[in-house]
Amino acid sequence: MTGLEARASELDAADGLAGLRDRFTLPDGVVYLDGNSLGALPQGVAQRVAEVVAHEWGGELIRSWSTGTWWTAPERIGDKIAPLVGAAPGQVVVGDSTSVNLFKALVGAARLARPGRTQLLVDASTFPTDGYIAASAARMTGLTVTPVDPSQAAGAIGPDTAVVLLNHVDYRTGRLHDLPALTAAAHAAGALIVWDLCHSGGALPVGLDAHGVDLAVGCTYKYLNGGPGSPAYLYIAERHQAAFDSPLPGWNGHADPFAMTSDYAPAQGAVRGRVGTPDILSMLALEAALDAWDGVAVEDVRAKSLALTDFFLECVAAYVPAGRVESVTPVEHERRGSQVSLRTENAREVMDELIARGVIGDFRAPDVLRFGFTPLYVGFADAERAARTLGHIFG
Repeated sequence: MTGLEARASELDAADGLAGLRDRFTLPDGVVYLDGNSLGALPQGVAQRVAEVVAHEWGGELIRSWSTGTWWTAPERIGDKIAPLVGAAPGQVVVGDSTSVNLFKALVGAARLARPGRTQLLVDASTFPTDGYIAASAARMTGLTVTPVDPSQAAGAIGPDTAVVLLNHVDYRTGRLHDLPALTAAAHAAGALIVWDLCHSGGALPVGLDAHGVDLAVGCTYKYLNGGPGSPAYLYIAERHQAAFDSPLPGWNGHADPFAMTSDYAPAQGAVRGRVGTPDILSMLALEAALDAWDGVAVEDVRAKSLALTDFFLECVAAYVPAGRVESVTPVEHERRGSQVSLRTENAREVMDELIARGVIGDFRAPDVLRFGFTPLYVGFADAERAARTLGHIFG
């Protein structure tokens, strides 16, 4: 056993969250470091989905809409997610995809913005769909998209800025952006801000209410482990709810959906963020998956995440020959999410070889190896083995 292997064993033995791994179904012999793309399967989800299919759908049929748990699922599950992103109840609604929720949030924010403002400031390094949606929202609302590096965003926000869209964590590099400071800068200039939490929700404290965020969106299939394609969430701060004008006024967001009136009257609260019929199978799978968070503090998850990524970087430095990889993830804790991204030549081939050897991460074009650390089920021995395997690949 190497010194780093012994250290990993000691760290795992002292880890107060280590037992949470038993709440997940993971294949033997695999190190899974791709939870920032798709979280592992929580225990209990398969049984819950089988119950929904066999009993609630198969036996109760349409009665489950009125007598079961189906109709209220979007807001009920939203309240379950709310504490994980620092929101009080009644401000998060679940449903649709991240892209659809982002469209609602951006157009809704533009309609809330002060008259005469012309600029939609967008993270220049954003995940592509955010850029596509922002461009469409801008065309609809008469705004002009202005790309900006998040590190320069505070200085770029001005009197013409209506809305700012930023990613809390950069999906390629794992760089964590300063949500409190950038939110304050937007508000100081009289603008609204929309945050994409896909790579931070469930990985670190977000503090939506504490920092006065206006609107936010996030997916649930990464650090929240909701399953492939699980529905996303939309946060609408309470102070904006009465004036929030969704560009997708579906019947599920109506104040009286079963009245079937021709005129739209939005429901009270975040429920007006609903659109169409909820995707019940994935919705209730997500609800069961969130049970894995019972009794878990996000602050403890963050502490372990930073310890894991620190240790992984230490192991990479020890095992991988000098000059073969370069970390593009910031070393500073206040600038790091819950992933480590390493730049190297032939990154796709290297990742394919890692996966063949039982270490699952992912590749991002053109040259990035990406490793996501989900502290609920990843341990220090996993981090050490991943780095050691990478060192073996490089000889």
